[in-house]
Amino acid sequence: MRENAVAENNTVVAVNGLHKSFHGNAVLKGVDLHIAPQELTVLIGPSGCGKSTFLRCLNCLEIFDQGKISIGDINLERTSAQAPLDNQFHAKVRQLRINVGMVFQSFNLFPHLTVLQNIMKAPMVVRGVAAAQAEAAARELLNKVGLSTHVNHYPSQLSGGQQQRAAIARALAMQPKVMLYDEPTSALDPGLVDEVLQVMQKLDEEGMTQIVVTHEMRFARDVADKIVYFEGGEIVETAPPEQMFSAPKDERTRKFLKRFL
Repeated sequence: MRENAVAENNTVVAVNGLHKSFHGNAVLKGVDLHIAPQELTVLIGPSGCGKSTFLRCLNCLEIFDQGKISIGDINLERTSAQAPLDNQFHAKVRQLRINVGMVFQSFNLFPHLTVLQNIMKAPMVVRGVAAAQAEAAARELLNKVGLSTHVNHYPSQLSGGQQQRAAIARALAMQPKVMLYDEPTSALDPGLVDEVLQVMQKLDEEGMTQIVVTHEMRFARDVADKIVYFEGGEIVETAPPEQMFSAPKDERTRKFLKRFL
């Protein structure tokens, strides 16, 4: 957690009235959340509470049914699930995805490419970056995540923690305004978790805006600027970690965190 957290009224991510249903089952029920630049926000809650769906809606991997999402200067709005998705909406989605990096539980690296090639590919294909420039940037990012000696390794030659760090570097290669993580350490052996969390902590110290879905409560307590507790498709409580882990206001939050309080 950085000591100079940015004021709350200055937002880079603004979500208002977000709804999402699957086959008639409401998963998100009017979620509102504002996130300041440089904040590290951790989303917690029981499995199936909607936090991962919320994250996927931010990157439009799931198209939300109703509400408004603003990230930077990109604004997406829908009035209902039946509202048509026109060319302008899809163009905004493409622009949003360029500016929002995402890291998943699975690493999703291209198995036939080296780590270096994995990091170079998206900037070259999507942004049209020249190969030499993409390689220089990729090497710098791999050094940042502690993989400078593994540039010519293939994903199968890396540990799970190394693969996830490479996946973070790949997302960073697009120079995103915001980084999203959906349970980035859940597929890792316990001994490899810290090496990934340390990269995220370093990015926080450098001022990257990050939104993390995780069950790693120690990380949430020690590093987050803000913790958001989800339950039943709604945000129950939002608080800084010192309050969330010492005196949560809502009984549902206290019940969920009882073994950590």
